[in-house]
This record gives sequence, structure tokens and C-alpha cells, in this order.
Amino acid sequence: MKKQIKVVGAVIVRNDEILCARRGFGGSLGGMWEFPGGKIEAGETPRQALEREIQEELLCTITVAEEVTSTTHEYDFGIVTLTTFYCELVEGEPQLTEHEATKWLKRGELDTLEWAPADIPAVELIMAA
Repeated sequence: MKKQIKVVGAVIVRNDEILCARRGFGGSLGGMWEFPGGKIEAGETPRQALEREIQEELLCTITVAEEVTSTTHEYDFGIVTLTTFYCELVEGEPQLTEHEATKWLKRGELDTLEWAPADIPAVELIMAA
């Protein structure tokens, strides 16, 4: 039986642009783009997990707003349920600690990147919004 992994992703919007993050080439899904975030730890709500992960990964503070969507995707390493939320940057400028690169793109430009499969339903919903 595959491992069930619950993760959250931040759709950080600033000046009508959305922060996209590229995964490091060493790990799984290397070089693919995603919404930054990470695993939900025991005892955390999805929103708390997202605030903590963005603080750790991008060294900045966000407020988490409404949910975009929740999707489940089966990878070779496990079954990932990704819940994405719209977020606002409150403090700090995103720093690269885990990602290869970040990019701010307009909604209509999101499909120019190669997204991790679990992120694609959220990308499509955001582009249609």
C-alpha cells in the first residue's frame, strides 16, 4: 500500500502576479514547478501548516485566505493530496532555501511552466478565475 501524503500549497498573489517555485533537481519531481508549501504535521490545520512552511522555505510571512482546490495524485513514491490556498504576502521577500528558482507570473502565463502533476488542477482553476 502506498504512503498517503497530505500537503498544502500557497498561491501567493502580489500585484496581480502569482509566485511559482521550481523544485530542486536532486529530489523527486526535480525541476518541475509547484506552489510552495509542504507536508501537514500532526496536530496542525492545513492553514497553520502553510504559514509554517512558507516561513521555513521562503523566510516570509503570509496570511492564508480561501481554498483554491484539493486534489489527489498518485506518484511512484506515494499518494499525494494537495490542498492549495490563496495567500497574501504580509512581510518579507521570498528567499530561496529549498527551491531552485522562483518566478512571479500573471494568471494567463501560468501554463508556460512545466508543473508538477498534483499542481495542475489548481493552475487550471486559477487561470480560469
